[in-house]
Amino acid sequence: MIRRVICAGLGGQGVLTAGKLLMYAAYDKELSVTWFPSYGNEMRGGNANCNVIISDKKIATPYADHPDILIAMSTSAVDIYEGSMAPGGTLYVNSSMVDPDRKYRDDIKVVKVPATDLAIELKSERNANLCMLGSVIKDSELFSRKEFEDSMCSYFEKQGKGRFNEGNCKCVEAGYGL
Repeated sequence: MIRRVICAGLGGQGVLTAGKLLMYAAYDKELSVTWFPSYGNEMRGGNANCNVIISDKKIATPYADHPDILIAMSTSAVDIYEGSMAPGGTLYVNSSMVDPDRKYRDDIKVVKVPATDLAIELKSERNANLCMLGSVIKDSELFSRKEFEDSMCSYFEKQGKGRFNEGNCKCVEAGYGL
């Protein structure tokens, strides 16, 4: 099993954190994992992305040339990475931020997740990334929701942000429930 993931969007949308959470969940499940971030020096508002590779074997390269999974939080993320996706891959698109009439490749699966709208409903707009991850976790079957939430909560505890874990889990649950 190997999954190549790109999390992409604009700086401030939590795409690097989304990748880190996938990385930590994979590590906690004793899988091999790499996390490779990339962002411009403007960070907030500029394009940001990270590559996450998850495997049950050793990983040869940390870069996902042809991702199986693309988590696109913005229109620019779709523009930049859709073309490099592996045929049969899955594109999770933040439908709150991308034109609903946009056309996509016909050899990939497209899952539209209103991540920003869900997060706003939960009064947690900054956690649209967690809403998106809930959908990814459900659909990809990389982790159970409990495995992912336990790992996520542990990560945020170590970052001194454990007080937000209840709300964070509600965001994951909202995306998972779609």
